[in-house]
Amino acid sequence: MGYGVAMPKRSYRHMSAEDRETLSLGLAQGHSLRMMARVLGRAPSTVSRELGRNTTRGHPYRACTAQVQATARAGQPRRSRKLLDPWLWQYVQAHLVEGCSPEQIAGRLQRAYPDDMRKHLSAETIYAGLYVLPRGALRTELLAALRQAHKARRPRARGRDRRGQISNMTPIAERPTEVATRTVPGHWEGDLIKGARNGSAVGTLVERTTRLVILAKMTGTDATSARVGFTKKLRHVPALLRKTLTYDRGKEMAEHEQLAERLAIQIFFADPYSPWQRGTNENTNGLLRQYLPKGTDLSGYTQRELNAIAHRLNTRPRKCLGFATPLEVYAQLRHYSPVALGT
Repeated sequence: MGYGVAMPKRSYRHMSAEDRETLSLGLAQGHSLRMMARVLGRAPSTVSRELGRNTTRGHPYRACTAQVQATARAGQPRRSRKLLDPWLWQYVQAHLVEGCSPEQIAGRLQRAYPDDMRKHLSAETIYAGLYVLPRGALRTELLAALRQAHKARRPRARGRDRRGQISNMTPIAERPTEVATRTVPGHWEGDLIKGARNGSAVGTLVERTTRLVILAKMTGTDATSARVGFTKKLRHVPALLRKTLTYDRGKEMAEHEQLAERLAIQIFFADPYSPWQRGTNENTNGLLRQYLPKGTDLSGYTQRELNAIAHRLNTRPRKCLGFATPLEVYAQLRHYSPVALGT
């Protein structure tokens, strides 16, 4: 059975008996799921679902058995959409126009009718029902009533990274209490400022007590680039002023253990979707956008140019420092010239 040339991918269609026979033979000969997906012109996820749905537990995948199971499933009646119920649809429309969100509507229905499952909806069901409406005045009115008022549905995964978590993270809850008081220097917050299409980045570091800013040139946006870039800059900071680093859960910190070992620094991770836990850094990033505008390619900036930008912020008087500059306060703490820092 030859598989030298992959067939071109086609638009979606159900697996045929011939497809299932090809898949069964290929798997029996030891070919991988991805290889068979290429042969069939399907996505690997499609082949994976076929195996999950139509393989009898404890037995290998067989075309004849899979075909019987798929045919039987196709003949089963589908559940009717709940929003086809006139009473529910009128209820949803009325409360949307009054300013309620789908989540609030769903919650209110469960509260008002706790024992009547026919009147229970999920927020997702309401959203799905709204976005399949045909174009017209009703669709326009109801979508406009949504708080975000998007004309098309956004993917549910938008804004979330589903590729797994960074290993061995130490949560911010375990950070020393002295960090929050800002009375002891040496505690830093870090982040990346991203360039056009997230294709380039600059590392930002801010010391919480002095508000001193360090900018690190990055060769990319990946974990190795972040580790190398932050190491180059933080290694010039005296050990006594290099106690902790608080970061968000961006994947560029996947090599945080190597960074912590190299610099003898403790690294803590903020809670998900909690930018206020790194408020000093978030505020500083906003100031830096004056010099590193969104939509620009940040890879073109040299370390010397980034040092000059950091120097501008570090020589700006700050009210929280009694109108001293971050560089003045930091220099006093170091007890020697700040030139070695490269700012």
